[in-house]
Amino acid sequence: MAALDPMTTRRELPDSSYLAAARGRKPNRVPVWFMRQAGRSLPEYRALRAKNTMMQACFDAELITEITLQPIRRHGVDAAILFSDIVVPLRAAGIELDIVPDVGPVIDHPVRSIADINAIKPLDPQQVAPVAQAITQLVGELGDVPLIGFAGAPFTLASYLVEGGPSRNHERTKAMMLGETATWHALMTALTDVTIAFLQTQVTAGVDAIQLFDSWAGTLSLADYRTYVLPHSTRVFSSLKEAGVPMTHFGVGTAELLGAMSEAVSGHGAPAVVGVDWRTSLADAAARVAPNTALQGNLDPVVLLAGWPVVERAARAVVEDARRAIDAGAAGHIFNLGHGVLPGTDPGVITELVAVVHSL
Repeated sequence: MAALDPMTTRRELPDSSYLAAARGRKPNRVPVWFMRQAGRSLPEYRALRAKNTMMQACFDAELITEITLQPIRRHGVDAAILFSDIVVPLRAAGIELDIVPDVGPVIDHPVRSIADINAIKPLDPQQVAPVAQAITQLVGELGDVPLIGFAGAPFTLASYLVEGGPSRNHERTKAMMLGETATWHALMTALTDVTIAFLQTQVTAGVDAIQLFDSWAGTLSLADYRTYVLPHSTRVFSSLKEAGVPMTHFGVGTAELLGAMSEAVSGHGAPAVVGVDWRTSLADAAARVAPNTALQGNLDPVVLLAGWPVVERAARAVVEDARRAIDAGAAGHIFNLGHGVLPGTDPGVITELVAVVHSL
């Protein structure tokens, strides 16, 4: 695995509230951004997607740039997140797949054997050159707004590959993990290499922070997570420590895993952030994560569909909970949802929510 280029020049963004909170410093206001803010609920995004498939958009530098900028223009959030998808590096590495509307990633030939794993190719940065090109363009256009790069965590990628698509119970994934341990770790090693290469490409191109999405890790017990997942996720973060950018670890339904997930991202010399979903209070999360870890979250996305009075009350409650979390030892707080923006969300509500959070 190639090392990060130590000569990569990082942007200086001293006024960024997002970077301040992620680094454990006091921000000039409560920073806010939203997972899946680039797309889904925005009419301007839907207009572009009507002319392009998801995979086409994810490999087109101009479309990546435009879609990433849309929520910055509309909402005034404190960070941009690169428009992409967690299966982009898999597609770039030669795995035949597609993102099917209303279904999600669908794999043509699911991974079920060591021969299937051996067929997974290393990721050549040239295969994701449009992503790097878009990052270069975005860094030039975002001004003082930081750009977050991201990737899917090895376990979540493995789940899609083994199941062949989204799964409720992850039967085949867990069966391989528990019953064919050597095969499982070979798959996780290959996917960890792909994930690292994809994130290194983004960091070298100029992203200011990264986030690792382990969307399905919450299906595991703590013991299984520590045995079969944690070493691989830890290697992702440790491989990127030289960049010194804030690194966030996020999963859904991971209340019992927050301590272990924070171990994966902390201790590497880079600012550590753990995302918290709406099922766990931020104050409780602060007691579970490693010292000097900032928290991100954690408004329930469905709240945004319940009318403005409910949204405002809930937002204030999250900010107050974050203050208790910081008093309990959290290094900082970044306001976000506990998962992604839902497609039916009114963009105007998101804009108003940003203004309210900033006022607090």
